[in-house]
Amino acid sequence: MDETLSVARDKFIGAMSQISAFWGFPKAMGALYGAIYLSPQPITLDELVARVGVSKGTVSTNVRKLERLQMVHRQVKVGDRKDYYVAETNFWRVVRAILLQRQNRQFDQALQAVDESLQMVVKAPDNDELARFYQERISRLQSFFRTLDKIVAAIATLDELRLSTLHKIVGRSAGTNQES
Repeated sequence: MDETLSVARDKFIGAMSQISAFWGFPKAMGALYGAIYLSPQPITLDELVARVGVSKGTVSTNVRKLERLQMVHRQVKVGDRKDYYVAETNFWRVVRAILLQRQNRQFDQALQAVDESLQMVVKAPDNDELARFYQERISRLQSFFRTLDKIVAAIATLDELRLSTLHKIVGRSAGTNQES
């Protein structure tokens, strides 16, 4: 590989590592996605260990996380016992999968805890300045989370409607082609 391309690849992998950390994911997860994304062919765990420079356990754990987020997909080659990985390149699909993680039970429990905290603060004496401060802050966060939840639900619904419409169109087209 050309030295310039090798440096560019390493720089990109480092950037993906930083972006991953910014969004609260492990740096290794971002680096692995970057390495898989820039791999022209499906890549194995062993190749990822060499390319990213982390342990095989770290690679395995983070690739599983990437699979759950639908950011990478496993491929099997006939006659080869190794698993190969390719990156999801449809970024809307990636964003949708990450946003849909909001349906995660732990996230829902955290939102419930915010609601319960606000209910407790509301019951505090009105003349307490700290209680008013808490109420204002928690209410703002609760409102943001509710809005975010609605946006994510809308994105999921739009995606489902898009797929439904696409199936109807394809189904109609297939039926039309069969009649011809």
